[in-house]
Amino acid sequence: MRITLLSLSIVTLVSLGAFVQPCNTVTDKCCDLLETAGVEVFRPGTAAYEEREESYFSVSAQLGPSCIARPASAEGVSQSVRVLRRTGCKWAIRGGGHMTWRGASNIRKGVTIDMGKMNDITYSPKAEIVSIGAGARWSEVYSALEPYGVTAPGARTASVGVAGYLLAGGNNFFSAEVGLGCDNVANFEIVLADGRIVDANHQLHKDLFKALKGGSNNFGIVTRIDMQTVKVARLWGGQAVYPESTAGQHIAALIKWTNNIPSYTQGSAVIFRAYSPDAGTVISTAFHDASDTEWAPAYDDFRNIRPQLSNTLRHDSHLNMTLELEEPEGYIQVWFTLTGKNDPCFIQRAFEEQANFVNSWKATQGPNFHCYITIQALSRSIFKHSVNKGGNVVGLEDEKGPALLFQMQMMIRPNGNERLARQLLRAMHQRLVSYYHSKGILINWSYQGYADSTQSPLSTIGKGNIEFIKQVAEKYDRDGVFQERVSGGFKIPHTT
Repeated sequence: MRITLLSLSIVTLVSLGAFVQPCNTVTDKCCDLLETAGVEVFRPGTAAYEEREESYFSVSAQLGPSCIARPASAEGVSQSVRVLRRTGCKWAIRGGGHMTWRGASNIRKGVTIDMGKMNDITYSPKAEIVSIGAGARWSEVYSALEPYGVTAPGARTASVGVAGYLLAGGNNFFSAEVGLGCDNVANFEIVLADGRIVDANHQLHKDLFKALKGGSNNFGIVTRIDMQTVKVARLWGGQAVYPESTAGQHIAALIKWTNNIPSYTQGSAVIFRAYSPDAGTVISTAFHDASDTEWAPAYDDFRNIRPQLSNTLRHDSHLNMTLELEEPEGYIQVWFTLTGKNDPCFIQRAFEEQANFVNSWKATQGPNFHCYITIQALSRSIFKHSVNKGGNVVGLEDEKGPALLFQMQMMIRPNGNERLARQLLRAMHQRLVSYYHSKGILINWSYQGYADSTQSPLSTIGKGNIEFIKQVAEKYDRDGVFQERVSGGFKIPHTT
């Protein structure tokens, strides 16, 4: 029997090798063909390859693709798609590389199309439109716009990539005033599955235009975004830090703030319950006001919270405000998200669950980690902008009242137990979902910009939106290339 099992094992390994080898050969051929087509290709073992791999936001996103393709233009992206489609190779698309989970914008055995060279930014003062290469980061956009006294409704953290942020929706400092980032896009230039380069806007390919606003990477590779700017030169704001004992005051203040957003759309307030090895657990609030007014009356409840440990409140540029919110590098990032009604119970329960998690992790794994809970206000006014500007597929347009967006963020060192962290955080997420559902305050919607790979945010955007993006995908990608051959992003659910 032992001889038989050994023989079977050898046969099995030989058989597997027969299948594995062609896959590797095909992938290598893809890389060769891309080079032959004139696309720059980085191979493993080169300094350029290693630099791009190490530049991912989360260490766990560094997967080691067979090669990295670096097109420099929409034509180069088109050529890459045509080459890869003719082969059996799979590929991933990387913009800023800020999504945290494995495979979000990278691939282990395949080609990663890295858009990083396509980061040109031009501004038209007459049209008040900024044209942004899809490989740019928001820090580059804000810096380019500063001399004109305008900015763009982009990410609140400087290093986030432009394209991925907008394809997810895009909450921002100015959401109450102008809507989500995607609702301020005037035009997407995109390479389709057949290699065609098209524009999608209010006049051309209108269905595709709407689907791209919240539909992830299911329709093609966006190569340029033309975006409406906002006339904001400076903001008032920064962060204020308080002891954990002020949590109740912050909860009450944020509930009131969220209800009041339609009456004051110039401001933004986000609260954090944050653990770090140096500071322990604190409550932090990020304030940002587009009117550049110091402590506008809408902030009174926050202003009166005592005691306060420190703050960075000031008048400053949009760029500097987002640089302040940058996070430490060199960590594995694990994120989860959910949404609920504007109810103090929503925040209180989340804080309690996080406290239990932090204490348990410290006791078993040690104190060298970071863990944040972020609570953001979602007003009905934000989603009214979406409807008024032509619509998107983010979801929540039918939500009747104000909501709260929850993000759980865990940062551990590369030698930490990522599998255990994700397992425990997922269990915590499921407990919160069950509890909120029992209290009638759960909203079945997940923001894909904060979602884990185990979540399915596109299944929460509503049946009408799901059916719509299915139809758009079938129209522009009949063979399902971006569903089947392209890894990463969040795919369209098969059922509603």
